[in-house]
Amino acid sequence: MRVVLAEDLYLLRDGLTLLLEANGFTVVAAVSTGPELVNALDEHRPDVAVVDVRLPPTFTDEGLQAALAARRKVPGMPVLVLSQHVEQLYARELLADGAGAIGYLLKDRVLNSDQFIDAVRRVADGGTAMDPEVISKLLASNARHEPLAELSPREREVLELMAGGKSNAAIAAQLFVSEGAVGKHTANIFAKLRLAPSDDTNRRVMAVLAYLNSTEA
Repeated sequence: MRVVLAEDLYLLRDGLTLLLEANGFTVVAAVSTGPELVNALDEHRPDVAVVDVRLPPTFTDEGLQAALAARRKVPGMPVLVLSQHVEQLYARELLADGAGAIGYLLKDRVLNSDQFIDAVRRVADGGTAMDPEVISKLLASNARHEPLAELSPREREVLELMAGGKSNAAIAAQLFVSEGAVGKHTANIFAKLRLAPSDDTNRRVMAVLAYLNSTEA
């Protein structure tokens, strides 16, 4: 699995490269600036891009802008954003195309290598990997959005955990309920969000996107 990595801090970039390669990934480019990232994404068309938000030369939003440009050129290109901040506008824009394959992790909240590698794999496979704090901020203005308002408090809780990339079994363990109960909740979520019957993995991604992609206050 080919990875393009963008991180301006040498020690972190080198450490992430070693970590990814130790877990079976091939880092085809490890860059430190926004322009380098744009060129690397265009040249390599990677299986997944791991991108810091703030890169030289301006240290504002070069990483996200490059990721957005790449997904416009190659719809659905998997992108995992690493940041110290939640850039709500650009996070929403990344989610807006409905293609999935998006992750957004806060650097200070990645607690171990397994968590990071699992997120990279999930995004590369077309899923989502969203830090709960990112989810919380993105949803702050969405509480009254339809049809999300039709969800019960428990269904919203299940969907939030789903957005974090958790399986039904992991959700059941966290909520101290049976896996069958979680399955019923997810079926209700799919129905209330009017997601047509299809592959369950695809419907999970679309449910998460519907949850995260609302902008109506």
